[in-house]
Amino acid sequence: MSNFEQFHLDFYQSSYTIDNQEEGYNSYGSNENLCGSRRSPTGERPQTGAFVPSEVLLPPQSYAGQILQPTYDFNTLSHVSYADGFDEEPPLLEELGINFDHIWQKTLTVLNPMKPADGNIMNETDLTGPMVFCLALGATLLLAGKVHFGYVYGMSAMGCLAMHTLLNLMSITGVSHGCVASVLGYCLLPMVILSGSAVVFSLQGILGTLLALFIVGWCSLSASKIFTSALAMEGQQLLIAYPCALLYGLFALLTVF
Repeated sequence: MSNFEQFHLDFYQSSYTIDNQEEGYNSYGSNENLCGSRRSPTGERPQTGAFVPSEVLLPPQSYAGQILQPTYDFNTLSHVSYADGFDEEPPLLEELGINFDHIWQKTLTVLNPMKPADGNIMNETDLTGPMVFCLALGATLLLAGKVHFGYVYGMSAMGCLAMHTLLNLMSITGVSHGCVASVLGYCLLPMVILSGSAVVFSLQGILGTLLALFIVGWCSLSASKIFTSALAMEGQQLLIAYPCALLYGLFALLTVF
């Protein structure tokens, strides 16, 4: 038992005393004061409880932005956006798909069946002219005492679907619904002339029948010419003109009777 007590006393004995602990604490405080005196701009350690400005405690920050987000110069951006934005923007009507130059060229192509058609212009899906001509046809029929707006739009829609199916079967490249509707709508212009004539005199006679046949041939010839030019279907104009004549013949019957 005495050996165990002797071992216990030898194990817990050490040369470290409370005085050494106090000296170490004082030396650490002196080192901290020395570092503080080096960091302070005036060389003096701030007193305890005194006001210390935030510039002394916090290091200066050189970058105030956010990470992974570059800084922009708003003056440069405003100069670039105003300089290049408005000058290079197309006109508003052209952005909406309304080009009066192309509308006029298509109208002249329809009015002159012997004029060669430009395939690049005729292949556009421009529906401004067809809508105007359909409204003009309905308005002239209304002046003649015939309210046929529903028939005009209904036969136009059915004719466009039938011609779209037929042209996709005959052509290699194919054609869109907008292109078919645009061409058939522009070629409706001679039919507007026929319905305008029905306001002045009656078409139920030999003269009216001949005039109606002439207008149907005019519309079908113009439409077939444009389709063959836009779809590169040379030698097939008569095959395209026949279904076009059937479609415009319905409009002629609607106008005459």
